[in-house]
Amino acid sequence: MNQRHNTPLAAWTRGPAPLGVIADDFTGATDVAVALRRAGLRTLLFFGVPDRTSEGAYGSEAARLPEHEALVVALKSRMVPVADAVASSLGALEWLREQGAGQIYFKFCSTFDSTPRGNIGPVLDRLAEATGADTVPLTPSSPEHLRTQYQGYLFVDELLLGESHMRDHPVTPMRDSYLPRLLRSQTREQVALIGLGTVREGEAAVRAALAGAGARGARYVLADGIDESDLRTLGRAALGSPLVAGAAGLAAGLAHAHAEERAGHPPGAGWEETGAETKAPDTWEAVGRSAAVLSGSCSRRTLEQLTALTDAGRPAYHLDVVATPDPMALADAALAWYDALPSGGGAPVLYSSAAPEELREVQRVLGVERSAAVLEEATGLVAAGLVERGVSRLVAAGGETSGAVVAALGVTGAHVGAEAARGVPWIHPLGDRPLALLLKSGNFGGPGLLLDASASPAERADSP
Repeated sequence: MNQRHNTPLAAWTRGPAPLGVIADDFTGATDVAVALRRAGLRTLLFFGVPDRTSEGAYGSEAARLPEHEALVVALKSRMVPVADAVASSLGALEWLREQGAGQIYFKFCSTFDSTPRGNIGPVLDRLAEATGADTVPLTPSSPEHLRTQYQGYLFVDELLLGESHMRDHPVTPMRDSYLPRLLRSQTREQVALIGLGTVREGEAAVRAALAGAGARGARYVLADGIDESDLRTLGRAALGSPLVAGAAGLAAGLAHAHAEERAGHPPGAGWEETGAETKAPDTWEAVGRSAAVLSGSCSRRTLEQLTALTDAGRPAYHLDVVATPDPMALADAALAWYDALPSGGGAPVLYSSAAPEELREVQRVLGVERSAAVLEEATGLVAAGLVERGVSRLVAAGGETSGAVVAALGVTGAHVGAEAARGVPWIHPLGDRPLALLLKSGNFGGPGLLLDASASPAERADSP
């Protein structure tokens, strides 16, 4: 077998230690956190690496944390330069190990959002070195979100990745669908593939294939998977690996394997069965009834969801960054509009989402980086202003939007609550703060998700 020379942070031995997850964006973190919760693992979610120095922070003392079997650290590293992504990921790993985490899962997007200059490969390289992982099983397959891998090719909504909506993504256009080639462009390590036939032979066959790939010098082994049973098989086969990577689909398979190993926590036991001291609060009872929607995602699905809101007569405000390219002025105008709303009009939506041609015009006028930076800061200011005005249920659509909201509100850790849609949970900040957040990845949820999630109890009662 190939020999690697590295210095892992700490040796890991398979056992009941918590599963540690490093997610490369906020909505992806909520997606994976709810997958872990659904599998029966009590899960805590943290936004950024907790500050070890501030009073009351969750630093190096694991005893401060509520009871848990999984810890998820959400980063904003997907679109940042490689050096920054590596540094933040290693910081998250160090904190997770301080909390006693054992196996580490690196969560990236199910559409493999990246480019040849992307950071998935470099982050994997450093995490593999730090954990001492000779062979890393991975797959972006997440069948419940219509992301599947077959013969090494990634399919999105039953289309090849390079023929899907991701082909024209404004930041990470994906033109190649063959995952081994995509990953090889980002890493100095060898990449191997386990086909669906081997996966369907079962856990032992997958373990043998992983060992064989490692013996031939491959560090990263992409595995096919097209349904949940494939991912359960992969999860069981990966249970002994120090580092595993992929989207929420494989994370769920791995979580089920962890649940099966845990005495007293049979697979399928949900959060509600684990005790009142760690039970996530009910969204309606905990935070009251005032809601608002903030949307920055330009995905096709989010645009459909915004149309459903406006078709239902919800008040809507466009954050026009071209007309007002100053974040403070843009936020002030939005909040002044909110203050002038009559009562009884339903939860408002404030959005910067745009169709592809409109987005290209914004980026032409202001540039990609400037327009994104202004909107991110303005969105955070609007979120803080809405909460100051009594909004206690805030729905955020889009990864960057969600990150801006969480940062502006100072949310550092949260319980994972009930799902508004598959993979889209409500989260409740740790402590007594009366606030519920729904952080939605751009492409997640049905057309009515934003409308339903922000509805008042009366509106929900009147809906068919």
